[in-house]
Amino acid sequence: MEAVAKLNNCPTSPRKMRLVVDLIRGERVEKALHILKFTNKDAAVRVEKLLLSAIKNWESKNEGSRPEENQLYVKTIMVGGGRQLKRLRPAPQGRGYRIRKRSNHVTLIVDSKNVETQTN
Repeated sequence: MEAVAKLNNCPTSPRKMRLVVDLIRGERVEKALHILKFTNKDAAVRVEKLLLSAIKNWESKNEGSRPEENQLYVKTIMVGGGRQLKRLRPAPQGRGYRIRKRSNHVTLIVDSKNVETQTN
């Protein structure tokens, strides 16, 4: 059974967020948390909180089972562009340059791997 967590209107550009998200896509939850903890980017803190939220959502759906025993992994993680705040910056000769302050939406899906298929 899978669990979903969403982060909307995060004030980081989608390009910067994708750099962090690509590090943990498909990884086991424990390893992903370690990767995010030692990643030196501002977006890593937000994604770490989102991953912890997804784990808690999974625990509330599957009461009585622990994430360590069910081999939770990051099934899907997507970054989409959010709203843009448009500002003007003064430029020479009376002009104005446009500044686009970007935000993003992150959707994270956590799932448990099948234990029966891994028996050899």
